[in-house]
Amino acid sequence: MPGVAEAELLARLRAGDETAFAAVLDRWSDGMLWLARDFVSTNESAAEVVQDTWLAVIEGIDGFEGRSSLQTWVFRILVNLAKRRGLAEHRSLPFSSVLPADDDSGPTVDPSRFQRSDEPYPHHWRSMPAPWPAPEQALLDSELGARISAALDELPRRQRIVVGLRDLHGYTAAEVCSILEITPANQRVLLHRARAALRGRIEEYLATDMPSDDTEGQPAP
Repeated sequence: MPGVAEAELLARLRAGDETAFAAVLDRWSDGMLWLARDFVSTNESAAEVVQDTWLAVIEGIDGFEGRSSLQTWVFRILVNLAKRRGLAEHRSLPFSSVLPADDDSGPTVDPSRFQRSDEPYPHHWRSMPAPWPAPEQALLDSELGARISAALDELPRRQRIVVGLRDLHGYTAAEVCSILEITPANQRVLLHRARAALRGRIEEYLATDMPSDDTEGQPAP
């Protein structure tokens, strides 16, 4: 509910305002479903986690103490329920241990794309990255959207969750750290590596698959 102060929203939810509840459900449920799916085995199971989360919110809203934002509180409930369900399905591990230690280290871009120290412009790009499409173009390009979706699926789990919360669902760095209980430094590294990987896939698409606008040498109409 844009423009509505959290205190007012909280008061309305505690008063049983169905319109306020429907508004936050509509705004947050897609992100909640997406996040839950990374901890459980099926889409149906993720949907049940979201449903259980909203039931827990309804039952516990009077006990919300405001130590975090309301949204962060709701998502923490979701993560805890999703982890519990995932463990019951023999599929989930604690968020802090789902990846090997070296996942957050190493270069984010292939070093060969930069000039060596003995070349004319050391450490500069050999060739500049392909320009990104305008946001409206990317949204309209279903093939590019499919490529990005596939690239997201290939990311290590923690990178996928962080970049999804930040770039797909619009949460701030502080909110992601609070929801996932990770440090700001860890959040930055995971986000940077995920964005670098996604950018690489987009560059591949722009370089090889998009139709060329170059009409040089073509006969005039």
